[in-house]
Amino acid sequence: MVDTSETGAPEGVAGTNPFEDDKLREECGLYGVFGAKDAATFVALGLHALQHRGQEAAGIHSWDPETGFNNIRRIGYVRDNFTKQSVMDLLPGQNAIGHVRYSTAGSKGQTALRDVQPLYADLAMGGFAIAHNGNLTNADQLRQQLIERGSIFQSSSDTECIIHLMARSIQKNIPDRMKDALRLVEGAWSVVAMTRSKLIGVRDPLGVRPLVLGRLGESWILSSETCALDIIGAEFVREIEPGEMVIISAEGVKSSRPFDPKPSRFCVFEYVYFSRPDSVIGGLSVYEARRRIGVELAREAPVEADLVCPVPDSGTPGAIGFSQESGIPFAMGIIRNAYVGRTFIEPTEQIRDMGVRLKLNINRALIEGKRIVLVDDSVVRGTTSQKIKEMLLDAGAKEVHFRIASPPTAWPCFYGVDTPTRNKLLAARMTEEEMREHLGVTSLKFISIDGMYRACGHPAGRNKSNPQFCDACFSGDYPIEPEDAKATGALKVDA
Repeated sequence: MVDTSETGAPEGVAGTNPFEDDKLREECGLYGVFGAKDAATFVALGLHALQHRGQEAAGIHSWDPETGFNNIRRIGYVRDNFTKQSVMDLLPGQNAIGHVRYSTAGSKGQTALRDVQPLYADLAMGGFAIAHNGNLTNADQLRQQLIERGSIFQSSSDTECIIHLMARSIQKNIPDRMKDALRLVEGAWSVVAMTRSKLIGVRDPLGVRPLVLGRLGESWILSSETCALDIIGAEFVREIEPGEMVIISAEGVKSSRPFDPKPSRFCVFEYVYFSRPDSVIGGLSVYEARRRIGVELAREAPVEADLVCPVPDSGTPGAIGFSQESGIPFAMGIIRNAYVGRTFIEPTEQIRDMGVRLKLNINRALIEGKRIVLVDDSVVRGTTSQKIKEMLLDAGAKEVHFRIASPPTAWPCFYGVDTPTRNKLLAARMTEEEMREHLGVTSLKFISIDGMYRACGHPAGRNKSNPQFCDACFSGDYPIEPEDAKATGALKVDA
């Protein structure tokens, strides 16, 4: 195997974004290609389309009959690491998988190269590479048990638990060993793996994290989102179903269901924020779901105002829907500087204080003297919301009415989303009125859980006895017991 991983991080790449530390962050994006010439190039393009799912690091693993398994894992953006032909020439072959990462498990802050996926291992029946999106809620317990039994871990990633469990299985082939391993893990996960002759995709029994199947001519694609099929001109075939394993080989696609069936609990925040608006989930456009959320929000929390403005970019579809339903004109009252990213400059204290202004600027000519409805996707800690409100008032806004396109985020996520502990979530410590006073806005309203469900394709709202989505970050209803987190105090709120 050729491993051309590099150590260290490019200047300015940090594990946390000082300008966007008030947003929830998805952990990972997955991509796999089987049976395409220069498969790694297609994977690089797919990962570029999935960059929003993880900006800390990226990796690609390919297999070629002459050179065997080859991998490159790097810190930073896809565009900075996988665009030179000299790099892609090191990843030959017709099969490849890739991964973009934002850490929720493993090392925090500065990403360690050892945690960058895909991970590789040699088993008795041959080598394989694996990449994982999600979080194992019993990873700490598993790791301790495996170490006590002699396993030697090379990373701090929970994905490595799957590898060690596979190594201990007595099954005769890699897919069956993977089934054995995944039956022992708890949590939310989508997995893409590759052997010398197969591409494998699996979703957890609740289907919390996404995974789709696509086709490009005679080649097959696995991706976290449909938008990453579009970038290479691939056709969307279908979603991998909850609890399903697909094995792609020269013989085609074979499906099996190795886990006990359970009601689906897909992450509703994929509609609200994580997925790109040009993706489609469950037959519903993500953009349309967000626009509908704005419509529901206008019905639930009307207000007299002069302009509806989004917090760009994620608040834009909701603001359009709010404007359409309320009749209040839509305007881009806040302009986003697209050229300030995670790699801007070293975040000194002075720059941290200017962080929001570096990324967002108020369109003063529109705002001055106006009553503004400001639509954002969520409120987590509330720090960014306060700064944006101050910027609007400084620009002469007469009133600022916050309308939030998700229910209050009062509970941490343990299924592959980087969430603060409950003690740091504003909605866990304050009522809606207390949050309004804390933020210093004229009014503050969140969409209801039922309204969010209606916008996401369930007209009757949330089925309380059998919710259609995982909405634990809003409801505290965890479909998978967060065993490891309980020991850390992540669910506690100080009196």
